[in-house]
Amino acid sequence: MSVMRVCVVGSGGREHALADVLSRTAEVVCAPGNPGMAAIAECVGGPPSDVGADLYVIGPEAPLVEGLADRLRASGHRVLGPGADGARLEGSKAWMKEVLVAAGVPTARHGSFSDADGALRFLKDLPGPWVVKTDGLAAGKGVLVTDNIDAASEDVREKLSGFSFGEAGRTVVIEEGLTGTELSILALCDGHGAVALPAAQDFKRLGDGDVGPNTGGMGAFSPVPGAGDDVVGEVMERAVLPTLAALRQRGIDYRGILYAGLMLTADGVRVLEYNVRFGDPETQVVVPRIDDDLAAWLAAAADGALPVGSPRIAPDAAVTVVMASEGYPASPHAGATISGIEAAQALPAVRVYHAGTSLDSDRRLVTAGGRVLAVTGTGPDRAAARAAAYAGVACIDFEGAQYRADIAGGVG
Repeated sequence: MSVMRVCVVGSGGREHALADVLSRTAEVVCAPGNPGMAAIAECVGGPPSDVGADLYVIGPEAPLVEGLADRLRASGHRVLGPGADGARLEGSKAWMKEVLVAAGVPTARHGSFSDADGALRFLKDLPGPWVVKTDGLAAGKGVLVTDNIDAASEDVREKLSGFSFGEAGRTVVIEEGLTGTELSILALCDGHGAVALPAAQDFKRLGDGDVGPNTGGMGAFSPVPGAGDDVVGEVMERAVLPTLAALRQRGIDYRGILYAGLMLTADGVRVLEYNVRFGDPETQVVVPRIDDDLAAWLAAAADGALPVGSPRIAPDAAVTVVMASEGYPASPHAGATISGIEAAQALPAVRVYHAGTSLDSDRRLVTAGGRVLAVTGTGPDRAAARAAAYAGVACIDFEGAQYRADIAGGVG
């Protein structure tokens, strides 16, 4: 049997982790990739459609929303990733909420608004804390969670005016703030059925103790205490499968990852949001735990023919710590020289995934984005995995580096 050739579309830490695990059983090419991915796979600078591959795995949300999967499928390619119709689940939070309601999926009390007066009236009638989200894509940064009604009101005005996020914020979704344990579940979907990958928990705030602004994610761990087969089964039965059914009723054949951002409340599971791709940084702790032929599973979903059962999962825990640039998330600095990655990767049970790196004119590795690296440690339990991840972080240096020191600490 010939080895499958898989094209991973994207250039971040999520795509590096995917390429790393896919390369165990497949030939991997990345478009465009990054310096870390170039060490394990061929990287090409042209459009993905120019790459000859047996399977295309689209990492970031923006190309999915813009219809890349549709264009590749129209050319006869096998693709893991929803078309533009299904990608609206992430491209429009207001539409996503409509689908949740139609599917009977439990979620927070909410309203969608494009006028400030209506939004502010709804806000005043909603008990705090409050959550204000941009309707469109905002790279994970378009969410305010606050217990201050004045701050929530000002955020509504700034988003609707276009000041904060341009056109992406011209409609806002306002929700009641829920309390409980946050959880992320990535479901691999073939249009009709789905299988759950291991649960993860991520850390959105910039600083230790969950302070500071929201980011794209500063770290994650898997497995999650309290998120056993019963909880995952409830999520699949009450959220993922009804959502797939609601999409089919709209003529949408959803083949790809459905990422459910959840809150385990005292009243049960509530869906906070859906994303339409592998999460970042959850992928960096979920995918390395898959002790199976990942390429075969992704191809089966792309074919609309998932087998019975689930991928084999290693019992080890995984923890990833994101190292970010100075100034992240508001105004990340670029061009700082990075050292120590080789030393980190020489440690047992440590993988370093490049998220925002490039080579300068002298071929030195430098920072080139807000989130620069995701350092993942594995071990027989979470404490061991955490120790490995932070040992890796301690090896790496670049000017202005910032990271949280409390990822996966004191949890359950």
